[in-house]
Amino acid sequence: MSTNLLELARKNGNPVIEGNHVTFVWKGKSAPCLIDDIHEWEENPQKLTRIAPDLWTYSLDLNRDAYLEYSFYDPRTKRRVKDPLNKNTVFNGIKHYNHFFYMPEAGPTLYAVKRKGIPSGKVTRHLADTWMIEEGGERELYLYQPPVNGPVPLLLVYDGVDYLKRARLNVIVDNLIHEKRIQPIAMAFVQNGGKRRGVEYACSDATLMTVEHSILPFAAKKLNLLNIKQQRGGYGVLGASFGGLMSMYTGLRLPDIFGKVIVQSGVFEAEGRDFVAVDLIRLKVSREIKIWMTIGQFDWLLNDNRRLQPMMRENGYDVTYREAGAGHNYAFWRDELPRALEAMFPL
Repeated sequence: MSTNLLELARKNGNPVIEGNHVTFVWKGKSAPCLIDDIHEWEENPQKLTRIAPDLWTYSLDLNRDAYLEYSFYDPRTKRRVKDPLNKNTVFNGIKHYNHFFYMPEAGPTLYAVKRKGIPSGKVTRHLADTWMIEEGGERELYLYQPPVNGPVPLLLVYDGVDYLKRARLNVIVDNLIHEKRIQPIAMAFVQNGGKRRGVEYACSDATLMTVEHSILPFAAKKLNLLNIKQQRGGYGVLGASFGGLMSMYTGLRLPDIFGKVIVQSGVFEAEGRDFVAVDLIRLKVSREIKIWMTIGQFDWLLNDNRRLQPMMRENGYDVTYREAGAGHNYAFWRDELPRALEAMFPL
């Protein structure tokens, strides 16, 4: 049995997947620990079990449509250890690369793959004035004009550079427009403030003023956008994690502009206290907006997102809520984007 596991891992890659059962394999006189989406990473390393003199394993069960990121880890040196049996890696957005795998009934969205021979939107880089959140400062801003004539709605994207480069959102939109799965949309990819990201995204009215009085007028000059005064709530807003919180807050505070809100793995509470977006929901503010929420079942924010659902529905919000077998990462958010965009911008 142990020989078969090692052979399977060498042939097909780590971990060995048999139905719903997943087995991570390590060969050596000693073994590192496993850290992953499910067990809070370095906060809770999982010990491998010796099954032969130089073979170690760790097993768990997953749904057949799950996606998991993991790494091996040496708790003594507090360093990650490369898995020689899995060549698939992805940057975690902080300072490490994680190994990853999909279960048999899951896979990366094909909409994020650039296709030959189809019209592509134009992405341009700019510097936008961010006077309210950064005195005298400018912020990197990417704009996407779809390959169509005529005015279109805008999607404002928080953490825009990550969504552009890591989630390939412009490619996804190109493909969805080409297949006529969504109406053509323009996009404004707004970069975050780095170390100031938490301040800017924790329900910040300064960020809203920058969006309304700097980003939107600038985008309107460069893109062919529909007249939002004539089509109330015609724009959308997207964000993940703290950006998801800011996306929700943007819709609640500016429903006349942003009537379509996409929240991926949003943060709604910290240190035992709700953010003001939750208070606005309790007060039934801006119930005319349409909301799409998604969260991974391995995400530490899962219960935070679940508890909002009865509150939102009882208070009359139009909310679509979806869970999937994944953690807190851009691969999951990328793979969920086609569903969200089809719901928010149907033809």
